[in-house]
Amino acid sequence: MNKLAKFLRALDSYHITDGDKFDLKDHNPNDDGDLGLTKADGAKLLKTVKKRLLDLQDLLYANQTHSVLIILQGMDAAGKDGTIKHVMSGVNPQGVSVTSFKQPGPTELLHGFLWRIHLAAPQVGRIVIFNRSQYEDVLVTRVHPELLEHEHLSGEINTPEFWAGRYSDIRHLEHYLSRQGTIVLKFFLNISREEQRERLLARLDIPDKRWKFSPSDLREREYWDDYQKAYQAAISETARPYAPWIIVPSNHKWYARLVVIGAIIRALQNLQQQAPKPAPEVGKFLDDYRARLLKEQP
Repeated sequence: MNKLAKFLRALDSYHITDGDKFDLKDHNPNDDGDLGLTKADGAKLLKTVKKRLLDLQDLLYANQTHSVLIILQGMDAAGKDGTIKHVMSGVNPQGVSVTSFKQPGPTELLHGFLWRIHLAAPQVGRIVIFNRSQYEDVLVTRVHPELLEHEHLSGEINTPEFWAGRYSDIRHLEHYLSRQGTIVLKFFLNISREEQRERLLARLDIPDKRWKFSPSDLREREYWDDYQKAYQAAISETARPYAPWIIVPSNHKWYARLVVIGAIIRALQNLQQQAPKPAPEVGKFLDDYRARLLKEQP
């Protein structure tokens, strides 16, 4: 078995399709798949998977029957931006877009929490990456329920029934997208608390990167345990075969990027798409035109 095939098979342990069996504590952020890969091996394999991803993206665009929605979630410094950069470098940028969901503004707060999510969903033939997503509404608001007071909600909030309703709404949206031909892949970039500390320190030591930080962002680290509980609940409640979660061991950035791209490749390969053939009359026209071009004098 070649390295690519062996690597793709190793991804099974990261895919969560049954939330009832999920426990975040079972997933080691330092995991490397026991494949014996070095960082140098990973760089070589990354080139291979990028070429394969580009080929599969061409088929996705040509067939115009499916789309891909990639959702990236993780704690601060988990590597979302770097992952997006590496995924996009392996595809045709004309067929990919990235939506970063920030704190909702006044207009968005006047709609249901899934309104802006549905608007950004991909059209057929395209790949859309969500940098944060609908899951912020069961993560940040779960850790900071006072934010719910700005959402113009009716009925009781921050109750078990309230959160169960939000999980249900998310599942229904993802099921709907799946039935429309959208491949929904949700990635949790899983880093350890110590790894986050080291990455934040590294960023703070670079003056040119300090503009990226705000005091509120850094204070979120104080809620680490609360966020772990919120992720546990969100993943348990929404992991389904039609919208799996991939728990990406992300303490090693090079391996995390391999896992993300590998999961996308596997999902696209499962479509078993072929290049579409033109209609017979179009094919004849193309053959005739080719013959004319061959007769032209150089």
